[in-house]
Amino acid sequence: MPHDETSRPVAIGLVKLLLASTAMLVLASCGEGKAAGNAAPPAAVSVANVLFKPIQQWDEFNGRVGAVDSVEIRSRVSGYVQRIAFTEGGEVRKGDLLFVIDPRPYRAALDSAVARLERAQASAALAQKQAQRSDVLLKANAISHEEAERSRAGYVQNHADVSAAEAAVAAARLDLQFSEVRAPFAGRASRAMLTVGNLAVADQTVLTTVVSQDPVYVDFDPDEQTYLRYLAQARQGTMDSLPVRVGLVNEQGFPHLGRLEFFDNRIDPATGTIHARAVLHSPDHRLTPGLYAHVQFAGLNSSEAFLIDDKAVLIDQDRKYVYVLAAGDKAERREVKLGPINHGLRVIEAGLTTKDYVIVDGLERVFYPGAPVKPTVVAMDTTAELAAASATPGATGVATAGAK
Repeated sequence: MPHDETSRPVAIGLVKLLLASTAMLVLASCGEGKAAGNAAPPAAVSVANVLFKPIQQWDEFNGRVGAVDSVEIRSRVSGYVQRIAFTEGGEVRKGDLLFVIDPRPYRAALDSAVARLERAQASAALAQKQAQRSDVLLKANAISHEEAERSRAGYVQNHADVSAAEAAVAAARLDLQFSEVRAPFAGRASRAMLTVGNLAVADQTVLTTVVSQDPVYVDFDPDEQTYLRYLAQARQGTMDSLPVRVGLVNEQGFPHLGRLEFFDNRIDPATGTIHARAVLHSPDHRLTPGLYAHVQFAGLNSSEAFLIDDKAVLIDQDRKYVYVLAAGDKAERREVKLGPINHGLRVIEAGLTTKDYVIVDGLERVFYPGAPVKPTVVAMDTTAELAAASATPGATGVATAGAK
């Protein structure tokens, strides 16, 4: 049969199309094989079972350290500063000499008062003898009753003059003593407000300040709801027996243990808070008045809670989540509601159960939810818990209610 010349180009085109399709299929199959050969292995991670145990709940507040005793040192007498007898910023003991006001005018005033007292005593002695003589003469009818009464009145008057002179001596002696300004209690002194040669006005000029250092107060302001909860719990015990923990800004945890001193008698309507005060011993004088402090205040009741290692918690904008081990050894993202820290472990208020295993190590190898993982079961890390327990002797738990 004769060939159609017009059909030859069509056949050639079909052959080329078939060859091209075959080549594309071969390349695609090779690519799939290469991709399958380069698939990443499951990420090696450590997982730990969620803990569930009783804890002592603590609430955290911001506070300030304050001195139990604080005084502005003022001179009780006027005069020029003659001597500064303390080290500025140093510690002083009760009764230590701080300032000396020029004592010479007050020593002269004391000498003058003593001289007046001696004169009054001499006059009183003479008046007493005259009164005794008058009594003898009156019995012998040698003088009139009027003269005898005048002698007795003179004796009484001179005796009163002696009492007044004795009071003047005591006042002058006090003024001389007040020329030496001494510390009213043990503590730390501030700087000297006046230098030598300046005039100090009695009861007006502040010479320095002294604050006590042990014990100290820590003042904080619980909110109204927290206060009402404490008030309800206090029916089961004494309010001032509740423990308080304090930590400074450069300290880990809350190493200083104290007790509640008092709650104020009214809620501040402007802030919805009530003033509270704790008292702590500070034998090393580290708790300087005025320092900012983190305060933990414990309720009376303990409760059970879910706990995980805090390093397992991840943050996506305002959302907190963890990766848990899902069926098929895959990393499942689970959003959680965070509670306080308790002995270094994070309290989980919602999102987990005791059946869940949380990824606590190897999170940097989990790139997306549902990623395959190779889990190794470990115990929930309690290193931080043990460290926190040893940092506060006698304490039962640590929590930060504001660490959400």
